[in-house]
Formats: sequence, structure tokens, C-alpha cells
Amino acid sequence: MAYSSSAEESDQGSDYNDTMAEHSTNGSNGNGSSKHRIKSDDSDDDDFVSSTSNKNGMTNNHTSSRGYNHSYKEESDEDDYGVKKEDASDYEEDNYVPKEKKSKKSKKDKSEKKSKKRKKADSDESDDESNYKSSKSKSKKKKKKSYSDDDDEEDFDDDADYAKKKKHKKEKTKDDKKSKSKSKDKSSSKDAKGSESPTKGTKRKKKEEEEEHIWKWWEEERPGEGIKWKTLEHNGPVFPPAYDPLPNNVKFYYDGKSFRLSPEAEEVAGFYARMLEHDYTSKDIFNKNFFKDWRKTMTEEEREKISDLKLCNFSDMAEFYKEQSEKRKQLTKEEKLENKKKNEETVLKYGYCTVDGHKQKIGNFRIEPPGLFRGRGEHPKMGKLKKRVRPEDIIINIGDKAKVPAPPSGHKWKEIRHDNTVTWLASWTENIMGNIGKSMRKARELKKYVGQIRKDYREDFKSREMMRRQRAVALYFIDRLALRAGNEKEEGETADTVGCCSLRVEHIELHEEKDGKQYVVDFDFLGKDSIRYSNSVPVEKRVFKNLKHFIQGKSAGDDLFDRLNTSSLNKYLNSLMDGLTAKVFRTYNASQTLQQQLNELTKDGMSQSELLLAYNRANRAVAVLCNHQRAVPKTFDKQMENLNEKIKDKKATMKDVKKQYKEAKGDETARQKLKKKLSTLEDQLKKLEVQKVDKEENKQIALGTSKLNYLDPRISVAWCKKWEFPVDKIYNKTQRDKFRWAIEMVGPDYQF
Repeated sequence: MAYSSSAEESDQGSDYNDTMAEHSTNGSNGNGSSKHRIKSDDSDDDDFVSSTSNKNGMTNNHTSSRGYNHSYKEESDEDDYGVKKEDASDYEEDNYVPKEKKSKKSKKDKSEKKSKKRKKADSDESDDESNYKSSKSKSKKKKKKSYSDDDDEEDFDDDADYAKKKKHKKEKTKDDKKSKSKSKDKSSSKDAKGSESPTKGTKRKKKEEEEEHIWKWWEEERPGEGIKWKTLEHNGPVFPPAYDPLPNNVKFYYDGKSFRLSPEAEEVAGFYARMLEHDYTSKDIFNKNFFKDWRKTMTEEEREKISDLKLCNFSDMAEFYKEQSEKRKQLTKEEKLENKKKNEETVLKYGYCTVDGHKQKIGNFRIEPPGLFRGRGEHPKMGKLKKRVRPEDIIINIGDKAKVPAPPSGHKWKEIRHDNTVTWLASWTENIMGNIGKSMRKARELKKYVGQIRKDYREDFKSREMMRRQRAVALYFIDRLALRAGNEKEEGETADTVGCCSLRVEHIELHEEKDGKQYVVDFDFLGKDSIRYSNSVPVEKRVFKNLKHFIQGKSAGDDLFDRLNTSSLNKYLNSLMDGLTAKVFRTYNASQTLQQQLNELTKDGMSQSELLLAYNRANRAVAVLCNHQRAVPKTFDKQMENLNEKIKDKKATMKDVKKQYKEAKGDETARQKLKKKLSTLEDQLKKLEVQKVDKEENKQIALGTSKLNYLDPRISVAWCKKWEFPVDKIYNKTQRDKFRWAIEMVGPDYQF
């Protein structure tokens, strides 16, 4: 479960409206409301995709666990300090679930334990020798296990590391052995009892506690038709801290003169100052939108004086925020522990809800802080202010017999509801009650019908009714190219983005022959989030002829499918199969593509790095199909430079080891060690080279969007189990929690 924010600007298309594991929100520019839905075990803190939809039917998908940047982060891996982003340590702390304290043992239990210990001690005195051997044996076993675990993770980056590890095994003095012998003698009585090591016990305890919170909703019967839950309790969301004004020595300058801003205007100016080093602040549309919204937060006096963004100097503020960011990185161990402790307390209070008596983790219980909207591609609303969410904006949904959470002091909730026919906790929630599984089941169910559906729309290519012909061609594009259906939009409300049904004549170009292929259609239009869709596709002859007929006598700005709209198409699709939408087609084709690609690309004998490359290539094929693009990360060149340097160093080290091997003639022991080291270095070099290829191939592809929203997770889980590949290399902790149902349900033989 998670609380999702009601974003002011929309940044996604309507196809995400029925996506499970998304925040379903209605509202635009602060006028709408969002719904925080519940779905068991689909929660997590970090990569939860949320979807905000406004009155125009657009949605804004974003990772909503923190205040940092959202799903458009999927499209840009740049490291923008201070802009709605927290480091990994913060995220780990937010995911941390404190252990529940055990109740104290009674005095009677303690006295009985002491009595047993005394009796045991007497009997143990005669067993020192046997206990010593037992202890020694156990110690060896533990050592062996520990060593093998470390060995699996060893990364011989240089000779020094290698030598250090080898040396550590040999260097054991007599004094060390004596001291170990004494300690073993002392602890032998405990070992004889068969007590577990603290580490093992702690791990088992932690695992048991984690399992306590797993509600296997997919194994339970649903309540009555339309009833989503019987009882629901929670403590409401956590709000971001209030704005802390800048110290007096940090100045904002206008036209060369320092100018003290009001707290409201200063906070928004700070959002911009944090982004000075980002490319966004060099874009006219970003600056225009920011300045317009910033002026709305100013006092009349400020508006009179500040009239030109080019005369504003935010550098002093930017430097201050950079220093603050560095200070946070330099926190002492004690300060970090204190922060962690505070976070644990927050998680215990707000991080769980109780649904029908089952304690459930809330993936994102923190409301998103205010900030500047960034968007993806060339989104026309980038730079606009995302306002601070207040309790007065939030509707709380809770059981009628549960205690209503108290709003922050001096505030009140917008409304309290007790509606068990919906699956949201508050205005900011995430779907968590089996809808993801339902979505994937629908896509898999389409396999039964897709053959007949394709046969039907091909027959309609020749229909005498123009509407049927247009519908058939549109459905062909949705099926073949995974295009979104598209929605009607009010004039001037959003960017000029289109889907299949809203394509215009200007968006396609027909070629009888192109590059040796017949009947080619060139597509060029702005899709969801203003991401350009540019594709050249050979189509069936009948489709090509119909397109020529559709555009005849029309001007560039006319609708290609003038007899068709999204509503009529969806109604028709639902008549073919209950619950069928363009998005189900998209999910079906995406999952089918992943399954086919994994079957083709995965071979016996592949290393872990090669398996990961194969998976990413299969995922990439899906992302290309769905047009999931991103800007090349700002740090890409630097990352590639570092990789090339590592590869160069690794080759140099291998050359030295080969030389040493040749020189070590006659010393078989040394040669064996060098041979083993060379083998390790070769594996590491191969891993680096595969990593380089993977990074290069995916620099402009957003793999995460399709993986989280369009791919049946059971395909990936089954593939991992079949090839003994760690699931945590495909899904992070957030995603593993979200797809726990898939991880527990499927075996290695599952095929979509």
C-alpha cells in the first residue's frame, strides 16, 4: 500500500488508468483528487509507480515513495542533487521495518534457567575434551560456510586484494591458536547444548518477522461482489516538513542587488536554485512556466520588482543547497543511527495498516513534497510548480469502527469516508488487492481470443462500412505496433500528443516501396509525455490501400480515423472479450515479446553477466515495441569512460599475471595460484565487457517502465528459477514486494 500524491501537472497518457499497482488520481493543476488504492503485498517504498490522472484523462506516473523525482526518473538517470531525490541510505532506512520487542520473561522462568545452568555446568566439567572437539568441529564448519559465502562475492580487482585474502588464510600464529583454544574451552558447554549462533538466530528471526507481514491475498476467497474489505485501519499519511527559511547570510540577488524574499517565494526559488546545474534550466519552456508560477507565490511588492527571470541570481542559494547536500553525506555514525531510529518510529506508526485483520505494509506513506514538475521529452508543462499538499486536500477512507487518524495540529481533513466498495486509503494511494494479477490474467486470457480477433479485423479491412474499415485498421495498429488508443483532449489543455484513434493525416506518410520493402507507412507524432514516436513499418497490402483511401481529400490537420473515437473502440473491444482494452493488447504483446525473446536469447552455459545481458536485451525489445524512450543520461559518457578505464586496467593486470606465470617455471604451486588468479581476472574482464555492451545498448531505452507496468512478472520469475539466476538482480526490494505473489506462485516451467 502507498499514499500517492495528486500531482498538479499530468505527465502520462490515459492508458495507465487501468494499470494495477498504480496510483489512480483525478485532478489537474490542483483541482482534482487522487485515490490511494490498496493491494496486498504490492507495496514498497521506492519504485512504486503511481499514476495521477486529470480531468483531461491524462496521468502522471511517478515513483511515489519519496519526494524525489518520479517515473520520468525512469527516463533520465541523471543525478540531480537536491531535486526531489534522496540517497540510497535514506531509502533503505525508509524500507526498514523494526523488529518487534519480545516480552520480558517471568522471574520464575529466569530462576529455572539458572538452576538448569548450574546442574549442566557440573556435568560439563568431565566433558571438556569432547566438547572441545565438538566446538572445534562446529567452528570449522562455520568458517567453511563463511569463506564460501565470501568467495562467491570476491572481486579480485588487483593483486593486492588477492594477496591479502590469500595471506589472511595462512597467517595464524601459535598464540592465536592458544587463545582460540581457551575461548573454545570456555564456550564448550554452550556449544554442547547445541545453541545457535547469534547471527543465524537473528537472520531466522528477521525472516520470520518479514513472513509475518505477508498476506497471501491471492490464496483467499474474495468478500462479496463489490466488497473490497470488511475492516480497515491506518494512521494516515506523513506530511513533508514545513519550509525552513534560508539563513540571513544566503542571499537572492535581483539586478545585482540582494533582495529578501517572502518565505513562500523563497521556497519556490529554492526549487529552481537546486536545478541550476541541470539542463532543464536552459530550456525556455521550463523557465517560462517556472517564472509564471513563481510570481503567483510572490507578494505584490515582489511582483512589482521582479519582472525578468534573466535578472535573477540564484547562485548563492544553489551553493548553500549544495553544501547542505554534502553535509548530509558527511553525517557521523551516531547521527545516522539517530536518524535511523527516528525513521523506525515513523515506520512503526505510519508504515502499516490493517486490512481485514491482516497487518499490511504501506509502501509509500509519505506525501510528496512540493517541487517543480519536470516531465519527459519536451513536455509543455515542465517547470510548473507542484504545490504543497495540505490535510485540507486529503480525503481519508477508513473502517467505520476504526479510529480516524488525527490531522496535523491546526488542520483538518477534507473529508472522512467509510467506503468498503473502493480500494483506496486516502487521496494518495496505491492499488493493492490483486489487481495486478487480474491485469496480467486478462492479458494471458487474450491468448484464447486473439486469433479470432485478428481474423475478424482482417475481414473488416474489406467492409463496405467506412467506420468498420477504420476500426479494423486502428485495431491492426494497436495489435501490431502496441500503440495506445489515445483520448480526446480539450483544446489548449494539454500538449499536442496523440494515440492511435487521434492520429491525423500529417502523422503518417505512405510509400509504395521504401528501402526494398513494399507498402511502408512512416509514423511521426508525439505520443504520451510528448515522447516522439518515429517508426517506419511495412504493412499488409489491404491496410495500405485503406490508408490511401482514408487520407483522400483530407488536409494535413484532419483526423485519419474520422469515423472512430476511443470510446467506441473500447466498447467494441469489450464486446470481443470482457475487460479487453487497448492496454490489455499492449500488455499481451509486451509479455509475449519478452517470453519469445527470453526463449531465443538464453542458452546453456551462460555466465551470470551473460544471463543478465540476455534478459536486458529481451526487456529492451519490449521497450522498443512500446516506445519507452529516455534522454541519454547526463553522466553516460563519464560512466563509459570509467568502464573503459577498468577494462584497460584489467587487461594490463592479466598481462602481468601471464608474464609471472611464464617466469614461474619449476614452481608448480606458484603457477597453480597464478593460473587460478588469471581465470578470475578473465571472468571479471568478461563481466565488464558485457556491462559495457549492456549500458551502450540501453542508453536511450527505459527498461523499467515496461518491466513494471506491461510485463507479466511471472515470466521473469520463472526464467530466474529455470536458469538459477537471482531474482534480486531483476527486481529490487520494492519490486519484489510488489510482485511477491508471482515469486511465490510460479515454478521454472511457467510460460506466458
